[in-house]
Amino acid sequence: MSRYVGPSCRLCRREGIKLFLKGERCYTEKCAMEKRNYPPGQHVDTKSKFQEYGLRLREKQRVRRIYGLSEKQFRRFFAMSERKEGITGTNFLVFLERRIDNMVYRLGFATSRKEARQLVSHNHITVNGKKVSAPSYIVKAGDAIEVKHKDLPSVQNALESVVRRGLPSWIELDKENMKGIIKLLPTREDITMPIKEQLIVEYYSR
Repeated sequence: MSRYVGPSCRLCRREGIKLFLKGERCYTEKCAMEKRNYPPGQHVDTKSKFQEYGLRLREKQRVRRIYGLSEKQFRRFFAMSERKEGITGTNFLVFLERRIDNMVYRLGFATSRKEARQLVSHNHITVNGKKVSAPSYIVKAGDAIEVKHKDLPSVQNALESVVRRGLPSWIELDKENMKGIIKLLPTREDITMPIKEQLIVEYYSR
């Protein structure tokens, strides 16, 4: 499956907001958005305004890049959201939040979703005591997520900085045992990122 392997900071500059793709670096003055807060490229028109289609496309691309998904994966989650009862846009964001790689990041076991995805695919994460190696695995309320190898330096370093990001109210973290519990499934109010999911719904419904 194809995956973007270019400069992460270029994506933030393209979308015009911090996507926090490089972990701790994004909180420092070394962040590219602090130095070059304009789109990448040699001849970029920063004054042009998007039409309706452009606005929907940019919102879709922005959220897809935040969670680090390919277009095929992103569309598959949207299809799942349409089949589920309730508001499609809200269902969609909740599904994205419930991915195991996102949960590993939210719990502070990794400094970025990319790093969290690597932990999962390298068999360092268990859910309810069972090994999970698929980053797209969907967690449920009551699930216990744990790091198998407690001596991983990357996890220990990540846990040191989890205070900066904050921990969502719907999960509980046991830092000493490197274990997290999903107390409740997130609601739309729990997802505080500046996302306009209605634009994504309109994009795929066109």
